[in-house]
Amino acid sequence: MAEWTASVAALSISLFIIAGFLEVGGGWLVWQAVREGKPWYWAAVGCWMLVVYGFIPTLQPIDDFGRLYAVYGGFFIVLSYVWGYALDGFKPDVGDYVGGSIALAGVMLALLWPRDGGGLEPDADSNFV
Repeated sequence: MAEWTASVAALSISLFIIAGFLEVGGGWLVWQAVREGKPWYWAAVGCWMLVVYGFIPTLQPIDDFGRLYAVYGGFFIVLSYVWGYALDGFKPDVGDYVGGSIALAGVMLALLWPRDGGGLEPDADSNFV
């Protein structure tokens, strides 16, 4: 039976962050090309990033698709705020900070909740680390 270890948790969180930057970044590049008049190749690079993003979750040690994508949603929320702040002039307010924190705390609870099998692939320690 697989269990959460520090290395498996670090891998999983890293993959969520990589997926988030690919999805948010790809979407932002497409947005910039379509809505802000940036060159066409911005959209092409954005589309490529979105395709790569689609494969990242398959590297996760988590064995349940629904839980994986639900948990990823919290990371997506926070990373969207980070991207908007860093690259698009977005100024988060208290509601954004509180909402993002609640989302991230909630999905971490769902991810790490004690359950039979840990919610991981059967040999997560040996297969993914």
